[in-house]
Amino acid sequence: MLVEYPGSRAGSAVSRRRVPRTRIRVVAAVAAVPVLLIVLQGVAIWQGFEGPLESLGRDYIGTPKSMSVPWAGLVLALVGISARRRLVAVGVAAAIDVAWAGVRLLAGEPFAIGNGPVIVLTGLALVAWLRWSGTERRDALHAAALGALLVLATKVGDVWLHVTVIGRPTVLDEYVILADHALGDPSWVLGRAVDTLGPVVYAVLHWVYIELPVAAIVVAVWQLRRVVSSGRWPSHYLVRTFLVLGLIGPLVYVLFPVVGPMFAYGPDGNGLQLGNYWPGVVPPIDRNPLPLPFDAAVPRNCMPSMHTAWALSVFLHTRRDGDGEPAPRWLRWGGAFWLLATLTATLGFGYHYGVDLVAGAVLCLTVESALRAPERGWGWFRIRLVGAGAVVLATLLLSYRYLAVPMAEYPVLAGTVVLGLLAGLAAAFHATWFATARQPEQAVREVEPVAR
Repeated sequence: MLVEYPGSRAGSAVSRRRVPRTRIRVVAAVAAVPVLLIVLQGVAIWQGFEGPLESLGRDYIGTPKSMSVPWAGLVLALVGISARRRLVAVGVAAAIDVAWAGVRLLAGEPFAIGNGPVIVLTGLALVAWLRWSGTERRDALHAAALGALLVLATKVGDVWLHVTVIGRPTVLDEYVILADHALGDPSWVLGRAVDTLGPVVYAVLHWVYIELPVAAIVVAVWQLRRVVSSGRWPSHYLVRTFLVLGLIGPLVYVLFPVVGPMFAYGPDGNGLQLGNYWPGVVPPIDRNPLPLPFDAAVPRNCMPSMHTAWALSVFLHTRRDGDGEPAPRWLRWGGAFWLLATLTATLGFGYHYGVDLVAGAVLCLTVESALRAPERGWGWFRIRLVGAGAVVLATLLLSYRYLAVPMAEYPVLAGTVVLGLLAGLAAAFHATWFATARQPEQAVREVEPVAR
């Protein structure tokens, strides 16, 4: 048997063939981003709302829509450059932000920041592309691309929320609340609890809920902290999961439109709610649920709960370091706190039903199973886990829609099945990825025959 190694001529030929293919994929991905933005901008102009290019333009020369996301994108981009350059980049971004904020205040406009990091992020990418070379250039562009994708993903997400309204004028909350009886109506329970705990707890939960990207950046920076010093990127890290979840999860919004308890059953329904029940009184069981017409101001973004999916991915990525050893205690406790606080906020604020959270958790475990440890390939261990996750998610959605009445009439049985499906998938996920620690050397040995 002839075995060619990377240093041989045959191995070099394989490498040469692989490089053009990689470049083609990169070029195609880069070209797809502006095309997507232009298409979505066209949809926005057609329907009369702010598009991604307009929102991005405000980040450069206007009032940014978010003050934290641009900075989170820049911080993520900084993992690919040296410490000295990081200080320069942060200083320039801060100076630009101060200048822009001062101009706005003098003009009588509200205080806002975020222009500086977007401008510096763009400049960093241009400098790396035009003036740097080798590993230095590659790492800087890689990190800058991740930061830019984080910013652009929020722009695309904003447009997609409008698309859910345009595409689905009716919502399925009447079905979901029946299915939620199987879990004991947790939104009503936690809604009353949050009201009882007072404004301080509410403020903390609200901050945790809206600043989920900040937690993700902290974890991602920790995972990528050795990129510059080692010259190597980990095979998997949190940003990949975040972005893929953001691509797949919102597609379900259109298939299963839901607005949430505080809108369909609370005072924020603008007169279209079925009653002012939330959070004081659980609505009576309606055995003849129907799609509910709803207004164009409320996005259909409950099913699945993406905050649950993202917070769970943060939790999973705070368990272990890249070498398989436990992560630092502060990171593990932080990940657990962020997950629990996010779950409490999603339910306690009336944004979601309990069954939304179950669907979000299943989605996260499925996507994470598809992405984790890519060096292990797509063996049966991965195929069965991803396939089981997809089947469980589809089963849950179909049950919420077509078995909602039986789920409300037999809540103990239905709740046991729903939680049992989630628990079974979680147990399989843990057995596959966390039951035994995998060392980097094992991963290298497994990937070497493929490279050859």
